[in-house]
Amino acid sequence: MFVTRFAPSPTGYLHRGHAFSALTAYEAARAAGGRFLLRIEDIDVTRSRPQFEAAIYEDLAWLGIEWETPVRRQSEHLDDYQAALAALTTDHLTYRCFRTRKEIAQAAASAPHGHAEAFRGAPLPPDEEARRLADGEPFAWRLSLDAAEQALAGRPLTFVEEGAGPNGEHGAVAVDPALSGGDVVLARKDVGVAYHLAVVVDDALQGVTHIIRGQDLYEAAHVQRLLQVLLDLPAPVYRHHRLLTGPDGKRFAKRDQAETLRDLRARGVTPADLRAEMGFDRGA
Repeated sequence: MFVTRFAPSPTGYLHRGHAFSALTAYEAARAAGGRFLLRIEDIDVTRSRPQFEAAIYEDLAWLGIEWETPVRRQSEHLDDYQAALAALTTDHLTYRCFRTRKEIAQAAASAPHGHAEAFRGAPLPPDEEARRLADGEPFAWRLSLDAAEQALAGRPLTFVEEGAGPNGEHGAVAVDPALSGGDVVLARKDVGVAYHLAVVVDDALQGVTHIIRGQDLYEAAHVQRLLQVLLDLPAPVYRHHRLLTGPDGKRFAKRDQAETLRDLRARGVTPADLRAEMGFDRGA
């Protein structure tokens, strides 16, 4: 059965871009006679707020979207992510990284490739790591791409793209995990699990077959597909869609204080108006 999801983070109010993505996934599920899930990705405890989560439910209901209950909230399933991290660590696929973001950027800038996205590190010598742990230094668990490549023994990986990547990528796409930032962070000592690990675990546990989301997350599919293989999880189909942009040509974003769905409602915009504006049929 076709199963897809919309998975917002409650770190601000939803805007047009969120509405477009949610409706794209919802209408795809309806067209396929499948299931539509809502997931609250609230692992960022420093920015997630209950009022934003409540607003997500209100906004989606206003759009006419229906979802299954109970809703999976990531903060209630941390043990699932820790188990996945433990499995990767047991297989020697992770390492503790004590470098700061600034140090990572400096190391990447000085590398021959010249791109920060390609950072690769390695475990510290045991005595130095023990000393830093004893001193209580903060660290992040990172996925070792070098170790992952060795574990795959040269086996090529692909994922199926039914939509389109930023450069028109479609069909069977060769996986290049370095596109997602090199040795990505899987968890932090102080914050906990990170996005890439949590999302692949959630999608597998929820039986998601189709991941429908914006092209801004296309590069994430590469490292997420790698994690799926390393954790022996099912391979979903990806369907990345275009990004909704404003009159200035920039995509709608929370950081740019894009007009929220709450604001639209307050000035009298109806769900039918918004659907029509975004290219959805008024009677859908």
